Amino acid sequence: MAAQHPPTDTRSRFERWLPHPWLTLVLVLLWMLLLNDFSFGGLLVGGVLAVVISRLTSQFWPERPPIKSYRKAFAYLGVLAWDVVVANLQVTRLILFRRAAELQVRWVVLPLELRSPEAITVLAGTITMTPGTVSCDLSADGRSLLVHCLDAPDAEDAIRQMKDRYEARLKEIFP
Repeated sequence: MAAQHPPTDTRSRFERWLPHPWLTLVLVLLWMLLLNDFSFGGLLVGGVLAVVISRLTSQFWPERPPIKSYRKAFAYLGVLAWDVVVANLQVTRLILFRRAAELQVRWVVLPLELRSPEAITVLAGTITMTPGTVSCDLSADGRSLLVHCLDAPDAEDAIRQMKDRYEARLKEIFP
């Protein structure tokens, strides 16, 4: 009977300590923003927390999501930031100047061309982060997303806007 050897870890020492360096960096930055004050102690605590969280959650991130174009991903973040600001203003106007009975609240089913779980997750998150819309459910086969719209006079137009504005861009970012 041959001796069994434990599997060897082919990751470098750096990859073992920081399995997700970008996540670690973002967590440190968020920590510093939450503190709203820069101090060496705050940076040290943020760094320790970021490393610990990154290492503890690394088992939930078996592979890094493949991205075709980082340039398009950053452009997408710019579009999203702009849309969040504009949608906030639109929702504010709806709340302040229209009666609830005048709103055309509706549920729409957004058919998906995306197949990547990461892309679908980003789309659902984008829809939810944009005020006035909330993604509520993904169909069992992953081919449609149920979205609640605060004011959508035309369901087909709402679907077209989400597909053109977000899904088309995500198809260029994720394989």
